[in-house]
Amino acid sequence: MKGISGLVETWLGLAPGTQGKLLASLAAVLAIWLLRYLLLRVVYARVQDPAARYQWRKTSASLAFVVAVLAIGRVWLEAFGSLVTFLGLLSAGLAIALKDPLSNVAGWVFIIWRKPFEVGHRIEIGDVAGDVIDIRLFQFSVLEIGNWVDADQSTGRIVHVPNARVFTEPQANYTHAFQYIWNEVPVLVTFESDWRRAKEILAGIASRFGEPASREAAEQVAQAARKYFIYYTTLTPTVYTSVKDSGVMLTIRHLCDPRKRRAATHAIWEEILTEFARCPDIDFAYPTRRWYDNRAEGKAKAEGETGP
Repeated sequence: MKGISGLVETWLGLAPGTQGKLLASLAAVLAIWLLRYLLLRVVYARVQDPAARYQWRKTSASLAFVVAVLAIGRVWLEAFGSLVTFLGLLSAGLAIALKDPLSNVAGWVFIIWRKPFEVGHRIEIGDVAGDVIDIRLFQFSVLEIGNWVDADQSTGRIVHVPNARVFTEPQANYTHAFQYIWNEVPVLVTFESDWRRAKEILAGIASRFGEPASREAAEQVAQAARKYFIYYTTLTPTVYTSVKDSGVMLTIRHLCDPRKRRAATHAIWEEILTEFARCPDIDFAYPTRRWYDNRAEGKAKAEGETGP
């Protein structure tokens, strides 16, 4: 009576040696899966933070994948007596056939090692901006902001970005090292308005909304300066003055949380509308057409002669 190995060879045409390699591969995968399962059980029993659990789960999955590939490779390529030889030949072949996937894996290694961004960071890479919600072996996922939505709010779309793009495109991190961004609110008043009074009102509003962030930002800049050359002469809110075609531009500049920029702008504008409504000598400017008589409206010494 034939044994199980003989029956498998008869039915499936698999030689005993191939059957042994299949069983060894299956055993290796099951062993790696079991070790990862036990590891996560221990971690989940001791760690309650969802972010930390996520990092353990993702890191262990990636490590298990790499170990499984090496283990199965050793089973099926026993002719290679040296692991170094095996890896060299494997990498040479894969480099030619799998250029893009390997570039993504290299990008993943760079992201894990150098940490230009992590899960939870708000970033912009190329034409994609959003909050990083997942980092995988070949791509990372971003909860998109901006696009057709104003003031850096979420669009609701998840964008998957190949890891290799970290080598070819600049990345901006909104929340790494320095947790604040500069926000500007431009306010245009007419030339006839009391722009000095308007500037005083705006400076008071900017101080109320920007001073708390400035104090916290000063501490963060001091810490970040140990790693990066970050230099600011002032972090307090300010109001800048300039002249535009339609009036005097007063621009509030203040620090704010990247994820609260729209809320901060909303609150500031409501304060501005309330305060300006109480001032009869301050009006908002907007593009309009008017007839201007320099003799009647201009300054006495600035009246120009028209005609012979």
